[in-house]
Amino acid sequence: MAIQTFPGGTLAGAKNMYDGVVSGVADIGNFSMSYQPGRFPVSEAVDLPLGFTNAKVASLTLDALINKYNPKEFEEVKLIALFTCPPSNFMTTVPVKSLADLSGLELRVSGTGLDVIKRLGATGVAMPQSETPDAIQKGVVKGMVSSLEVLKDMNYATYCPNVTMANLYVVSFAVVMNKAKWESLPDEVKTVIDALRTEQARWTGEYVDQHVEDALEWSKTDKGEQVYTFSAEDQAKIPELVKPMIDEYITRVTAAGLPGAQIIEDVKALKAQFEQEAPKQQ
Repeated sequence: MAIQTFPGGTLAGAKNMYDGVVSGVADIGNFSMSYQPGRFPVSEAVDLPLGFTNAKVASLTLDALINKYNPKEFEEVKLIALFTCPPSNFMTTVPVKSLADLSGLELRVSGTGLDVIKRLGATGVAMPQSETPDAIQKGVVKGMVSSLEVLKDMNYATYCPNVTMANLYVVSFAVVMNKAKWESLPDEVKTVIDALRTEQARWTGEYVDQHVEDALEWSKTDKGEQVYTFSAEDQAKIPELVKPMIDEYITRVTAAGLPGAQIIEDVKALKAQFEQEAPKQQ
């Protein structure tokens, strides 16, 4: 089976990729569920600030969660694969060594991160990634919150000489296929694709985790990046500060007819399960 690929945005933009696959503009598409808040409620649970320390665990948790609930949010497409980015951390122009250092600090952040950062005392500023380096250099923002591969991939180590590890949240992604196109495939091809779904989650998680490690090592060696961690006391405060976000999620999805509290408990249990085979990264 031959697959013709198109660069991002050629067939459909990030926010309409899912609908583009449903309509057949693209046969297969990769998109982030967080770009359409409320549309993928079960998936959203993994994007909450639940302390994932690597993408492998988060990706396997997302895959297992969707496998359990088989939610309606994907009923218009064939689900091919699920994964997440690595955890989001702080990249800043000034050292952030404690939660107190975040007070009033303006940071570029997007999606779920806006609420997380606000609850930790910082000021989240939404802006396109393309505008962020200039905004950092001009002092409009004092850094950003993201997974750390951008230190090297987008040269953020040049603008942000400080990293603070906090493992705040991940961003979930899905690869989906148009249903009619899926049904047109031979049965043996369908069997192979289905069998690869969990393997793909594991492989992608491991790949992006390694990419972050490599980027962080490059940043320290080539750019003199300083890496900080919060004290145990500060780190312990984070779950309590973001708990209202978890509670709001439970209330919202329960009102929509889903078992919100059970979904959160399942995410926590799956996270603990997969952490046994993937030791925590600091």
